[in-house]
Amino acid sequence: MDLGSNFAAKLEPFLLMAKSLKGAAAAKLIADATSAPAVFVFAELLQLSNIQELGKSETHAKSFALLQLFAYRTYEDYMQNKDSFPPLNAAQTTKLKHLSIVTLASERRILPYTDLLRALDMPTVRELEDLIIDAIYLDILRGKLDQKQAQLEVEYTMGRDLAPGAIDAVLTALRDWAATTAAVLQTLDAKLAAVAAQGADRRVGLAAHDKGLQAALRDAAERAKDKGGRGGRALMGMGGNTGSYYGDAMDVDEPGMLMGGMSAMGRDGQENSKGKGRKTAQESTKPVRKRNRF
Repeated sequence: MDLGSNFAAKLEPFLLMAKSLKGAAAAKLIADATSAPAVFVFAELLQLSNIQELGKSETHAKSFALLQLFAYRTYEDYMQNKDSFPPLNAAQTTKLKHLSIVTLASERRILPYTDLLRALDMPTVRELEDLIIDAIYLDILRGKLDQKQAQLEVEYTMGRDLAPGAIDAVLTALRDWAATTAAVLQTLDAKLAAVAAQGADRRVGLAAHDKGLQAALRDAAERAKDKGGRGGRALMGMGGNTGSYYGDAMDVDEPGMLMGGMSAMGRDGQENSKGKGRKTAQESTKPVRKRNRF
């Protein structure tokens, strides 16, 4: 829930009663509304015609000024013009100081204790910190007390009623904010477009690189395939010639010649080629036996 979202509802009972009150009764209602602990906005009450009439009355003009003080002014304004307002009770004094912190926080985020002590007429830092803590619990501001730096760091505050004529300043501030926001968004759009273009260029470059890599790999594979095929055919040719060669070398009639050739071929291929078709020395000198005829 946003800060101050239920404050308007807290004012409703006073609005209902104020519609039928005039004079002293209306002045009394203003005193009650400004003293009520949960009521922090008063614009709707100020806009009522019978309440506006109090500002024209010498008797009740101070009560109307009091309502204006709580709507959009500060404790400093009260201290500088005490005679223009009725005396404040304790509840009204505390509430006005709380609302003054909200006004100061709307002007800057960091509030030094020295400035707050002066603006709120607080005697000690301890009492100032207690006042700020109460304001946080009342949900009219969010922040952190930095005792080391002696300052209040404001995160968020409720909104106060606008003083007459302040609407123009608010509209100017909103226009400036809108122009600044539009410029920032335009800059962000340009940055995003540049990043998108860089990403597209990068993707195109990566695609071209990948295409070239795939082509190089296919070319390398084709060359390796061609080289392997030529090597295989060469080996097959050598094997066929060798087989033919050895087939001729072993094409002998004598069994001994076959065994001798095989043994010699096992020892040395060169000797095998030189000894092809020759008988061993032992076989050549062995006498041939003649068979007797009967």
